[in-house]
Amino acid sequence: MKKVLLCALLLPLAACASAQDHRADVSNQDKDRISVASAQKELRKGMTSAEVVEVLGSPNMVTTDENRRESWVYDKISTEKVYSKSSGGLGLIFGGAGGGFLGGLGGNTSSSAGASSTTQRTLTIIVKFDEAGKVRDYAYRSSSF
Repeated sequence: MKKVLLCALLLPLAACASAQDHRADVSNQDKDRISVASAQKELRKGMTSAEVVEVLGSPNMVTTDENRRESWVYDKISTEKVYSKSSGGLGLIFGGAGGGFLGGLGGNTSSSAGASSTTQRTLTIIVKFDEAGKVRDYAYRSSSF
């Protein structure tokens, strides 16, 4: 009898999804996003500007230095807000007025849980070109908080 009551009390908890499950359901996993990995893997000195656009897309900003060489800046900021709420319940009625199982003992069990988080990420990539329009240098910086 104790096992039946224990199972009835734990059943709502087993049915609740965790905050990690909810976060996985709503997370954005675009494969086309610019990332530190794409900068490390794809950018190479000597690439043409067309090749850079193919890898990273169009820059946010284009500047020139005193020698009229271009520098391209990719500046990305993303904010991810996740809120998760789970609730579950189980109403139990053992027996009834007629003196059924456990003599009419009734119960109601419900639970709820929630979690939220906010993550902000920044990525800045600077690509410097030479006079011939080929990559002479590049740098990147990433932060997450």
